[in-house]
Amino acid sequence: MKTSSENRRRRAACLAVGAMAGAAGVIAALPAEAALGGSMSSVEQDRAHMSASLLTTTSATHSVHSLTLANGDLVREFMNPDGSVFAVAWKGPSRPDLRQLLGDRFAVLQADNTGGVHRGGHGRVPMTVNRSDFVLRAGGHSGAFWGLAYLPGQTPAAFSAKELRMEDAQ
Repeated sequence: MKTSSENRRRRAACLAVGAMAGAAGVIAALPAEAALGGSMSSVEQDRAHMSASLLTTTSATHSVHSLTLANGDLVREFMNPDGSVFAVAWKGPSRPDLRQLLGDRFAVLQADNTGGVHRGGHGRVPMTVNRSDFVLRAGGHSGAFWGLAYLPGQTPAAFSAKELRMEDAQ
């Protein structure tokens, strides 16, 4: 027969194991650091999440991390010399995981683009966000999606938003 102290120890051990398992589940459920506003580790998280190849180019004011997905999508992440992603742009046959690319700012995109607005029945109006700290333009249709997002307060002084256009991107 077990003593009451053995039962208490067993219960305490079970509670401790349960608490650790619960904490591990909560940690695993936390979102990955967002690319927009994130660090170089977020670029690697995006690459892994999208199963993409990575090519990095640098200039005097910033670096560009180009992620090419197997389906032909291209995502470019623009990084400051201080190591933070200040802009992202994409084009391709499908829309990338915007929740992954935008992180916390995905909620802003949703809030600013509610209601399923249509223009004369000819499809959705492109998604936009026009805030002092966050700008986004995105649109397209099945087989040809595009978009760009940037943080105006974090762009390098010599950077032009024209560099986000994807017409010339491979």
